[in-house]
Amino acid sequence: MTSSFDADDFFARSMFSLSLAELDEDQRWSTWPETAHTLDRGPQPFPDWVVQHDGAIDTELGILKTGKEADAFLIDRALPAEQLTGAPGEASLLVAKRYRDPDQVTFHRSSAYAEGRRGADSREARAMKKGTAFGKQVAAGQWARTEFEVLGRLWEAGLPVPYPVQIVGTELLMEFIGTDDEHGAVAAPRLQETSPDPATAERWARLMREAVLDLARLGLVHGDLSPYNVLADSRLAEPDPVIIDVPQVVDLIANPHGTEFLRRDFRTMCTWLRSQGASPAAVDPEEWVAAAWRGWETR
Repeated sequence: MTSSFDADDFFARSMFSLSLAELDEDQRWSTWPETAHTLDRGPQPFPDWVVQHDGAIDTELGILKTGKEADAFLIDRALPAEQLTGAPGEASLLVAKRYRDPDQVTFHRSSAYAEGRRGADSREARAMKKGTAFGKQVAAGQWARTEFEVLGRLWEAGLPVPYPVQIVGTELLMEFIGTDDEHGAVAAPRLQETSPDPATAERWARLMREAVLDLARLGLVHGDLSPYNVLADSRLAEPDPVIIDVPQVVDLIANPHGTEFLRRDFRTMCTWLRSQGASPAAVDPEEWVAAAWRGWETR
């Protein structure tokens, strides 16, 4: 009788098990191979620092921030130490934004922010509105996918946002904005955590105005813009603002509350920048609103 034992299969499974056993509890194999579909990867050409090796390992270094709908973790994606040569694309720090299990969050903001978005399945929309278990699952997936796609669109348009590396389910991996030196990895501070001098506040006002007007020309509004959702890029000698947290992005035209969101965003940012010393002329929210609409109409 012919034996059913397959030596090749046994060897392959043994090596696989051995490989898994070699990983620590805070490690996993890179999820990059799971994103072979181009829609799940960031805009091309990929930056040279993006680690594309199938044999890379993701090591979780700790939590960066907790939020109402998602938590952000610091991930080190790198080839095993013995394979590192110092070339680009062998190791990089990433932020893993993980949208929470539907049972742990309500996604209460989805309805107001999502009005006017195209392509929503009516069954899914009804489920999200009712807050069913299925609706919560859909909401988590939609928010993650929306943030990934918006980041890609903004990055391609040249706006100051982190590069979106990939998305798998409800986990979004993106560029880490911060420093990494002999003292370890330190995330860039949020504007709210800084105390800029008046000259810096004035410069930030100009850069933020340019960014939000570019956003409006794309027909979009951040929807929750504040000094808590903007980083001061500590990799630069003179840090520039980097906009983050965009899952609730609003369609300026299709959403009936588009102008309301626009005005609220601008008022919040202008108020903070003025409190830091920016001139009233540079942070007039109504001037920003008027300029945004002019930009949209003449795009």
